[in-house]
This record gives sequence, structure tokens and C-alpha cells, in this order.
Amino acid sequence: MRNRHIEAGLSAQFPPAAILASFVAVCALSGCSVAIPVSSSNNSAMWQGAPEDMTGSIAKPPLKLSRRLDTEDIRRATAAMSTALDPQGSGASVNWDNPQSGAKGSFTPVGQAYPLDGKICRAFLADVSASDATERLQGAACREKTAEWALTDVKPFKKS
Repeated sequence: MRNRHIEAGLSAQFPPAAILASFVAVCALSGCSVAIPVSSSNNSAMWQGAPEDMTGSIAKPPLKLSRRLDTEDIRRATAAMSTALDPQGSGASVNWDNPQSGAKGSFTPVGQAYPLDGKICRAFLADVSASDATERLQGAACREKTAEWALTDVKPFKKS
């Protein structure tokens, strides 16, 4: 009997029509918003994909062998690296130097060349002497069939 009294009190307090109206209002107010341009122009940036709205990944700058090397040093070092890492080569160390800057170094291939993402890659050890400092580095470089070798990893040498 007591439950009937409570049910009767609730329906008198909250009639079904009021509950339904409240539910509809909550659903309508909780929807997502949609932005509609007010411009009458057919070239609205919102609909055309304006360049300032486009996103994408930012390309990483190319790795450098050493921050102590100038442009000519890098050119000479890259030529030596290309010769040293060539899979058809002897696998011997290749030296380079720049008499004008005094920078010099060598590349020694480590292990065999290996494929990676459609490229040929090879690990190396490098010595670089420039600006009265010597660095021993380890890294890897890759190249596509007809392209130049590009550094993919360079870090100070650590014996394992």
C-alpha cells in the first residue's frame, strides 16, 4: 500500500508528459555543434581547405656528422663515407682531409650492408678531427639505388 502511495505521489509530481518533454530537451541541448560559414562567397576558406589550416609532420633536418665541420669538410667526409660504405667495396677504412680547414677523419664500415625500407644501409665507425677536437662516432647511413648516402644515425662511440 505504501508503494502505491509513493508511485501515485511521483506521477502527480512528475507527469509522464513532463518527463518526456524534459528528456527531449536534454537530448536536443546535448547535441554536437556545427560551424556554418556566414560568408556568401563560394570560395570560403572553410570549404576549400585553406593552406593555413592544413597540418602535417615537420621534416627533421638532416643529421650532421659533426657540428665542427664546415661545408667543404662535410662534402669531403660524405665522399669518403660513400666510398667506405659501398657494398661492392673492399670494406676497408677510407680517410678524408681538408688542408684548408685542417679537418680530417675516416670512415670504417661495420658489418655487411642490409636492406631497410627499400634502401641499402650500412653501419660505420668514424673518426673526426676538427677545431682541435677529436670525436669517435658510430652510426649508419642509407641510400636508394641511385642516390647519395645519407646519415640515418650518428652518436658518440660506445664500446659494447
